[in-house]
Amino acid sequence: MIGSAAIVGVGEATHSSREFFRTKNRVFRYLVERCGFTTFVLETPWSSGVRLNAYVLRGEGDLRQIMAEEFQSSYLLWRTREYLDLLRWMRQYNLRRPDRPVQFAGNDCSYAGPELFDAVTAHVAERSPALLSRFRALYAASRPVGSLHEWTERYLARPMPERRAMAAEVAEALELLESVPAGTGAAAREHAWAVQHARAVAQVGEFYTHDYFDPESARAMMLYRDRIMAENTVRWHRLTGEKVLLSAHNGHVGYETTRPDQYPRLQGAFIRDAMGSAYVCAGFTFGRGSFNAKDLTDPAEPLRRFSVGPAGPGSNEETLERVRPGNYYIDMRTAAPSARRWLSHIRPTRSIGNSWPEEPLPTDLLSSYDVLVHLPRITAADLI
Repeated sequence: MIGSAAIVGVGEATHSSREFFRTKNRVFRYLVERCGFTTFVLETPWSSGVRLNAYVLRGEGDLRQIMAEEFQSSYLLWRTREYLDLLRWMRQYNLRRPDRPVQFAGNDCSYAGPELFDAVTAHVAERSPALLSRFRALYAASRPVGSLHEWTERYLARPMPERRAMAAEVAEALELLESVPAGTGAAAREHAWAVQHARAVAQVGEFYTHDYFDPESARAMMLYRDRIMAENTVRWHRLTGEKVLLSAHNGHVGYETTRPDQYPRLQGAFIRDAMGSAYVCAGFTFGRGSFNAKDLTDPAEPLRRFSVGPAGPGSNEETLERVRPGNYYIDMRTAAPSARRWLSHIRPTRSIGNSWPEEPLPTDLLSSYDVLVHLPRITAADLI
């Protein structure tokens, strides 16, 4: 089903259920061991990926502590036993296969950790020391202090004119770094990564020039986010030349949005624009089970475990549950014409993000994904 794809998107119908995590972990191991893939890209900040990749590649830091510090706020749902197991497996694989290491990357744009600022200024100090004082001045207001959660809360409390001024500063820093001669060979590769780190910092600045509490601005914010996640994923592939598994919600890896008022265009559609048939994506559906999510009826509670029973009549899941017992998958591109006709109809389908309750969303499965995986039962992920 994957064929010659260089980027494979694997979704999830909830953000925190064990079976979705375990399935994509198994898929990733298969892709690494049999299909030449090396990178796991997660819907988490670029800087979080840098820290976790240092652990995966070189064993730097305490994994639990890194996860506790990086998986905060909207990323708290990644702080699970399942992701701990995946990252430990990646580290052990690299100890066994140092000749062909696997890597971990983040592609999101809502936070830039201090390591990105340090990496860029260190690069400038080596390549163009005359620019160092200017970079320090441009980065002074944006370099984070405190935890990811604390920084986010303080940033969102800043007035919009201040946020726009900070965004202009980090954008200027990116432009300045891009004007520095890249060099050749290893020096050029090192410069390309420094530019990408500066770009990730600038992306965060631009992201927060949108007002999340204004519906039109929030819509533009989510459009920007999906586009940036796609660009960062494709850029990782092109910088490294390596094949990538992309892990995110169904509502990011797919092609067709189910919430045009909130998410005008999805990451998967942007990646397909850039990669064509070299991008393949798989979406998940499920019959019943449990998951972790924020409780919209009690904002004071960070996460709760919720359970849902069988999907209602007329839903996609109601029929998918009757196809056969147990887990199964289908390549919708090569399915029988009668199956493709059924899959192409828009029906209510569960799409549970980081909060609950959520109403089922009208979904055309055939247009949304290349491959569909159906799991009759799911259980909440093991939070740590």
